[in-house]
Amino acid sequence: MSERLVPSISLHDFEHRKEEITKQLVDAAENSGFFTLVNHELTLDEIEAQFAISRNFFDLPAMTKHSVRFDKTTSLGYEYKSQKRIATGTDQKESLLIQPNHHNYWPSNEIAPGFHETTQSFLEKCAKISQQVLSCFATTLGFPEDYFRDAMDDKKPDSLNQLRFLHYPGSKESVTQHENGDPTFGAGTHTDFGCLTLLFQLDKGDGLEICPGRESHTSGAMGDTFFPVPAKSGTIVVNLGDMLKLAIDLNVPGLRK
Repeated sequence: MSERLVPSISLHDFEHRKEEITKQLVDAAENSGFFTLVNHELTLDEIEAQFAISRNFFDLPAMTKHSVRFDKTTSLGYEYKSQKRIATGTDQKESLLIQPNHHNYWPSNEIAPGFHETTQSFLEKCAKISQQVLSCFATTLGFPEDYFRDAMDDKKPDSLNQLRFLHYPGSKESVTQHENGDPTFGAGTHTDFGCLTLLFQLDKGDGLEICPGRESHTSGAMGDTFFPVPAKSGTIVVNLGDMLKLAIDLNVPGLRK
């Protein structure tokens, strides 16, 4: 399967290059639904530190991880192989979902030392990156540049901003089949329901595949062509979600698995 060139957009000197960056973002949104960000707010050391925090949590005993209970009413907490998709069955992954304003769903420092301090800083910088991107879309639509920022303020009690830690099984373990013989997936085909997804990967952590929304022929892109996106440390893969598609009247947002 050949690789697909995903637009790479630099946020360097954002305030002085905003018009140029906006044009690049809009072009990527209209033609792909995916792009990567480089020269952004987060350093490689900060990203690697967050991955280390994630690994330390997922390495904990199952009982300890489940102590961070999953709440179906908020979709926050720890879950294990609980997400099912009609087309591809159960996702072969475990995850931890947290929000900035719901610390009662964060692992305690007793079971995850350093989690709060490292993650809070990471979340704040992710929010700034998201706000930069969304401000470009806002001005393109004729809205004030803080239009999306005000709607997604982490300090609001109903904010839906989330950070999701994901752990997929190793390659040997993941090559399994359902009872009907169909292969299993770490994450089946889907679009994201929010506005923006900032997806972080480390070198040699390949596995992400995408199908630009304009190239999908069914709601689940069944039978359509997916292209791998090689993992690269420090680069952020950005996926435009369903809510942003509705807000700016895009075609189908990109699918991934």
